Parts: sequence; structure tokens; C-alpha cells
Amino acid sequence: QVQLVESGGGLVQAGGSLRLSCAASGRIFSINAMGWYRQAPGKQRDLVAVISSGGRTNYAGSVKGRFTISRDNAKNTVYLQMNSLNPDDTAVYYCNVKAGLANKDYWGQGTQVTVSS
Repeated sequence: QVQLVESGGGLVQAGGSLRLSCAASGRIFSINAMGWYRQAPGKQRDLVAVISSGGRTNYAGSVKGRFTISRDNAKNTVYLQMNSLNPDDTAVYYCNVKAGLANKDYWGQGTQVTVSS
């Protein structure tokens, strides 16, 4: 099993920045893609950004140019640097890791990000 521990959420004013971290631990044989999703109240969970094991990235259109995803393979950790935050970014952010030959999904517990106007 893989456990994911997220940190870095909080309350920030519009225009501000936050950095989320997600560390994976447990029986890790191989981590493939790592990513971040978010879910606002009453809405579905949507992809924010993903990074492959080779470092290839993909972003939701709404965050391109403002958010940057990165990973430290030695630490089994993925980061999300969020700049120029606006109230529409308010949501619970979830870390996602795909691991093993079956590319199984693992999820973090979620961290709240609130952007005030």
C-alpha cells in the first residue's frame, strides 16, 4: 500500500501564492504519474496538473501560466506551486499517485485552499 500525506493548504488573499506538497510512503515499488486534482463545493473533482515519471507535465487550462507542478523522485514527493491565486481556485486539493505495474490510483486526504477576494 501507498500512503500520501499532503501539506501546504490554507487561506490566502487573491493574488497570493501557496505551495502544496504530497509525500508518498509505504510499499512503493514504482511511482508513475503524480498529480493534483481539486474539488469545489457542489462540483466534480477535476484535474489540475499531472507530471509523468519522466517529467512531462500537463495542466488544466484555467491554471496554465499560474501553477507549476514538480516532483522529487528521491523523496517520492510532488509539489504544486500556485501563484496569482483567485477565488475560483478555492477548493479541496487532492494528491494523486499512480503506482506499480497496474498503475493503481492512490489518493491523499485532501487539503483545503481558500482564496479570499
